[in-house]
Amino acid sequence: MFLAAFSAVLGNFTFGYALVYTSPVIPALEGDADPTMHITESEKSWFGSVFALGTCVGGLSSMFLNDWLGRKLSIMFSALPAVIGFLLMGSAQHISMLLLGRILTGFAGGLTSSSIPVYISEISHAGVRGALGACPQLMAVCGALVLYALSIIVPWRWLAIAGEIPVFAMIVLLCFMPDSPRFLISKGKAEKALKALEWLRGPNTAYKDEFKRIEDSIMNKNSSMTCNELSEPHYFKPILTAVLMRFLQQMSGINPILTYLEPIFNKTKVILPGKYDAALVGLVRLLSVAVSATVMDKAGRKVLLYISSSLMLASSLAMGLYIHFTVDLKHNSTTFNMTLIGPGPHVDSNYLGVIPLVCIMLYILGYAFGWGPITWLLMSEILPLKARGVASGLCVVVSWLTGFVLTEAFLPVVNAFELETPFFFFTIICVCCLIFTYFAVPETKGRTLEQIEWYFRSGRRSFIK
Repeated sequence: MFLAAFSAVLGNFTFGYALVYTSPVIPALEGDADPTMHITESEKSWFGSVFALGTCVGGLSSMFLNDWLGRKLSIMFSALPAVIGFLLMGSAQHISMLLLGRILTGFAGGLTSSSIPVYISEISHAGVRGALGACPQLMAVCGALVLYALSIIVPWRWLAIAGEIPVFAMIVLLCFMPDSPRFLISKGKAEKALKALEWLRGPNTAYKDEFKRIEDSIMNKNSSMTCNELSEPHYFKPILTAVLMRFLQQMSGINPILTYLEPIFNKTKVILPGKYDAALVGLVRLLSVAVSATVMDKAGRKVLLYISSSLMLASSLAMGLYIHFTVDLKHNSTTFNMTLIGPGPHVDSNYLGVIPLVCIMLYILGYAFGWGPITWLLMSEILPLKARGVASGLCVVVSWLTGFVLTEAFLPVVNAFELETPFFFFTIICVCCLIFTYFAVPETKGRTLEQIEWYFRSGRRSFIK
């Protein structure tokens, strides 16, 4: 079970790596003397945001690939656009090749974003599903940290080539892993499902009893959901909850912050050069996701979401106030785009220079502690089996359309209203996250997927053991 989960989440490692690829590359391209590779002001926003468009297309594709090919084969299929995308970026002779590479790696990320959490939730048992459910986010964070660390010593073209390695490792390992037992049962492949469950749980466990429970929960259900069924509360409520969680996750600002992390540090007079600050933030993000994974099945989902929202709220508010009172952008003679992406400032010896680093660290810590991993986990937990493939793809599409709009709008908004404006906006969204968690998010700690589905079917406000 753990080996199968690790094999799958290598796709999330690639996703996290590709997502933040722009952070060290944009400053390098801004200073490139080659006119074919020199990035313009408008291309900066597109280079940062077009990844999200590819992710949306990948999410749309996963809506039928998840239920047609299955969870495992959908993850494996994502390797093709990922390999081609990294190859295009590593050998780019024009900005258009970089943009196409970003779209293709985003497409692969869309497939993995919707397929991997579902696959892991369906191969794991209730006792470890929280920890394993945090692994996609954990590996995405690992991928981002590796990118930040490599960017200190590796040229940007070789960063793209290095991204190929986890893709090939994922393909090789997944060849030997079983598909989801629940998916196999839903397709009438009971014998294969039983063998898969035996392999995942071990021959000396009560895997046959678990197989019977899963089979009973799927029996007498159609393999796909009809439009009329969407009007039933036990279908539309969990789908709406999952979609709104992914929407709020992106509206909190994580995508533009990670995309422009190094340039933001370069502009806010942070105490260290931007590339080192980005690596430190990546390390904090990794540690916080690791802690979240270890306590998720003990503390519960909602408690961590409350802590996460509160930390993000405090840090984004503090960052906005710091920028408003100390970074004088309004009277700067140059535009934000020119200075944001350009070479970083000299190291600021003023002790206040540590504030933006601490604020972003706390923001990333809060996100990685709750709204990062738990949103992925809850999506795979609360979605009904009949709608899991389609609805998970819908969640990815909504999430990354939102991410695209925010990332594309970030630089124009900063130019028009100053850098503190988006951080104050993210503060308001974090308040909405707290309210949404209280009223709409169920506690799924220690519950089987069948019990969670029963919760929405019964309309109960709490689970019955």
